Amino acid sequence: MIPHQLPDLSGHRDLPELADLLATARVVSLPMKVRFRGVTEREVLLLEGPAGWAEFSPFLEYDDAEAAAWLAAAVEAGWQGFPDPVRDSVPVNATVPAVTPEQVPGVLARYDGAQTVKIKVAETGQGIDQDVARVAAVRAAAPDAVLRVDANGGWDVSGAVDALTRLAEYALEYAEQPVPDIAGLRAVRTELRRRGIETPIAADESVRKASDPLRVAREEAADLIVVKVQPLGGVRRALDIVAQAGLPAVVSSALDSSVGIRAGVALAAALPDLPYACGLATVSLMGGDVTTQSLVPVDGQLPVREVVPDPVLLDRFAAPEDRRQWWLDRLARTYRLLEV
Repeated sequence: MIPHQLPDLSGHRDLPELADLLATARVVSLPMKVRFRGVTEREVLLLEGPAGWAEFSPFLEYDDAEAAAWLAAAVEAGWQGFPDPVRDSVPVNATVPAVTPEQVPGVLARYDGAQTVKIKVAETGQGIDQDVARVAAVRAAAPDAVLRVDANGGWDVSGAVDALTRLAEYALEYAEQPVPDIAGLRAVRTELRRRGIETPIAADESVRKASDPLRVAREEAADLIVVKVQPLGGVRRALDIVAQAGLPAVVSSALDSSVGIRAGVALAAALPDLPYACGLATVSLMGGDVTTQSLVPVDGQLPVREVVPDPVLLDRFAAPEDRRQWWLDRLARTYRLLEV
C-alpha cells in the first residue's frame, strides 16, 4: 500500500544534505494577473540539484507535515530526475478563475489553442447564479470547447447537486471536487445519477490531501482522479497512485512557476494513458516567471523540455529578506520530517 503519512523516499537517491539545499535556494514572489485561489503574489522556493532545477512551493497555510510531500517532490526533481517520457508533448486546458462574465474573453485570450476550459466555481462570497453566468460566458466565447468546473470543495452536498443540475445543460466533461469529503463526493455522484445526470465526478483534494489517497477509488466516490506532483510527493509516487487507483487521471498543477510545471509535464508525459487535457497552463495567469522561456501552451500543447531559471528574473522577483528567511526556515523544518 502507498504510505499514509510522509512520502516514501524508497527508490530515491539518499536525501541530500540540508546544507546543499540551502546553498542553492532562491525565493521569488511572482505577481498574478488575476486573483487566483485568493492569491495575488505566488511565493516559490527554487532549488538546483545535480539533475536540474526543482520547486518547493506548498501554500502558505499548509503545515510542515503536509509540506513534506512537496519537498520530497523537489528532491526527486533536483536529485533524481524524472522517468522516461512516452510522449513529447501534453495537451492542456485553459483555466478561468472566478471572474465576472465580462472578464472571461480576456482570460481565454491568454491561452493559445486550448480546446478544454476549466472554470472555477463555488468561490467564497459568490453564488450559483454567478457560477452559471461565468460558465455561460465561457460557452459563448468558446462554443466548441470542452468545459469542466472546479469547486475546490466549496459546496455542500445539496448545493453541489443543485448547482450541477443547473450546469448539466453545458454537458460538462466533469465536475472537480464539488464537496470537501469522500462521503459527500459519493452522495453527490449517486444523487446526480438518480436524477439522470451523467456529469462525471473528479476527486482532487480527496486524493492529494488525504492520508489514504486510494480511499476515493475504493469507495467508488469518483469517476476520475486529479493528480499533482508536488502534493503527492513526486512523479513516481503519483504514477504509483494512478496505477493502484485504477481510475482515469487528470494531471494538474498547484499554481507553480515554470519549474514546477516542468514536473507536472513529466508526470503527464510518463503516464501510459492520458485521456484528459492537463491543468498545467497556469503560468498564463502569472504576471512574471523565473525563466524567459516559460512553459505556456502553443496550440493547446506543452512540450516536454527542461526549464532553467534566468538569473536576471530570479533577482527581479526576489522575495523580501523577511519572506526569504521564512521560506528557508520552513525548508529546514520540513527537511527534518523527511530525515525520520
